[in-house]
Amino acid sequence: MQQKSSAGAEILEQFDRESAYRRLEGPVAKTIFCIALAWSLFQLYTAFFGTFPSTLQRAPHVGAALTLIFLLYPARRGQSASFVPLHDYFLALCSVGVCLYHVIFYEELYMRSGMYSDMDAAVSILAVLLVLEAARRVVGPAIVVLASFFLFYAYFGAYFPGFMAHRGLSIKRIATFEWIGTEGILGTPVYVSSTFIFLFLLFAVFLKKSGIGDWMTGLAMGACGGSVGGPAKAAVVASALQGTISGSSVANTVGTGSVTIPLMKSAGYRKEFAGAVEAAASTGGQLMPPVMGAAAFIMTEYIGCSYATIALAACVPAMLYFVGIFTNVHFEALKHNLHGLPKSQLPNCRELLRKNWYMIAPVVAIVIMLSIGYTPMRAALFGIFAAVAVWIIEFLRDAGRVEVTKFLARFILALEEGARSAVGVAAACACAGIIVGVITLSGLGLKMAGGIVGLAGGHLLPTMILTVLCSILLGMGVPTTANYIIQATISAPAMIQLGVEPIAAHLFVFYFGIVADITPPVALAAFAGAGIAGSNPLKTGFEAFRLGIAAYLVPFIFVLNPVLVMVQPEGTGTAFFILLALKAAGTAVVGMVCIAIGLTGYFRVRCRPWERILLTATGILLIDPDTLTDLAGASILAVIFILQKRRMGRPAQE
Repeated sequence: MQQKSSAGAEILEQFDRESAYRRLEGPVAKTIFCIALAWSLFQLYTAFFGTFPSTLQRAPHVGAALTLIFLLYPARRGQSASFVPLHDYFLALCSVGVCLYHVIFYEELYMRSGMYSDMDAAVSILAVLLVLEAARRVVGPAIVVLASFFLFYAYFGAYFPGFMAHRGLSIKRIATFEWIGTEGILGTPVYVSSTFIFLFLLFAVFLKKSGIGDWMTGLAMGACGGSVGGPAKAAVVASALQGTISGSSVANTVGTGSVTIPLMKSAGYRKEFAGAVEAAASTGGQLMPPVMGAAAFIMTEYIGCSYATIALAACVPAMLYFVGIFTNVHFEALKHNLHGLPKSQLPNCRELLRKNWYMIAPVVAIVIMLSIGYTPMRAALFGIFAAVAVWIIEFLRDAGRVEVTKFLARFILALEEGARSAVGVAAACACAGIIVGVITLSGLGLKMAGGIVGLAGGHLLPTMILTVLCSILLGMGVPTTANYIIQATISAPAMIQLGVEPIAAHLFVFYFGIVADITPPVALAAFAGAGIAGSNPLKTGFEAFRLGIAAYLVPFIFVLNPVLVMVQPEGTGTAFFILLALKAAGTAVVGMVCIAIGLTGYFRVRCRPWERILLTATGILLIDPDTLTDLAGASILAVIFILQKRRMGRPAQE
């Protein structure tokens, strides 16, 4: 078990930059521990008593993240992980300084808004450079190159061609706009990171400490492990549930995959397929309500709606994604005659539910709080309370009393771990804020939307294809959160300009930012799965791409017909709309099954090539909520079903 854990840690370090931190000891480790603890306590305090004014809330958030990054993450991978060099102490102190500048001179900066001094400019330039370096260390070079390009564009705007041209801005104007104001680094992304996202990351750590992840995996294995292709089905269900706990595709793949991938291989699945199943399912965890990826919380600010609205809109697309993977697994198992695990090797679901039913309380608390209209920040806080209640029940069951010392130790460690888990998101949001700041300052946002529409000839489909290409290319080097922020600023407005519903446009770019993790040639979640499975990374990536095909098809459908994201057409009564949504969801599920059959090549018997093509097309027709396409798809499916039934029992002709 220790060996598996060590292997998982190595894979995480290789594919997840946030896991490649220094392992320190002594006074430095204690100092880092205290900074992380203070950061979490600050966030809990503001959740209890209300947030501070904008920059007083956001600057300490960024300052704490930068300080931890420079102390925890080396400038280059492969450098010594046992000590902190002198220049990183200097950068950490500078991070504290630029943060304190906002706190100490808050009133002065507020009073002279727009009339900044040379000292303001110097501090701002330093802050921008610190954010870029911190993002390079923990997020990766791609986003830094992109942010640097936008800064270059802000200064040399007069030399750019066409609609991108502007008069150019001074370094002082650019830097102060980015750091002193609230539309650059300290803009919307960092606002959401310093409120909703941090608390949900903290909630995830409290959940993990309560053992709910192992409990969910046990339930999934007990429920699905004995059926045809059971271990793979259990992996899909467990990863969908684990997405609530881990917002990272790679971390989810490694965490769940260390258990499920060896089981899939032992059941007879090809190693590439085993790694791909786990990668595709783990990536989908960020799409699964009630707790989606961090970008979903930022979406609330861009669209101006509640998080509950976004979670509801994401339900049907997320269901289709996992139905697609689950049925792919099922038909692959039928095709190769792969059986489930013996009953003696499976956990007992009834026993798990009877003994540990209370473990679901934190997730239930989140759902209830969001559904009755509380803010995500308040919902996360109550979720943390519920997780602590689970701890107390565990203590009472194990020892008959709450051991205060152990309880406090677990609580403090959870706070420290929560802060560590937030540094990557905070750095990504801060660096993305630089890009958003330039877009706002130069007026590029409005021009870019028009430029994309013009490049696509004013047509929606080419606009969507351009958006997909941008999202996937960005996703190869930029994390989901930053990818979404950039696309929400540039591409989503172009789609909205062409009449797309805002929530459909934003979910569209959100989806394609996430599926970059399973899109070759750079598919980090698939590569992590390949590391555990011992398979070829590129082959595993293409398998994951095939399994996650719903994420590439469904967004196009819900943009063209937004009933799949719960957008009620004008003039439609509520009762009729509910029936319309149920019908659209039902036929779309059948459509995903058809696509899975077409891709695996097995239904009642092995499919002929023309049947595979027809079944894939049938699936697309059924996913489209239009009644005519549904009838056409159902007719083709019925014909193929009858033909295959007649072939059952005959010797294979293929």
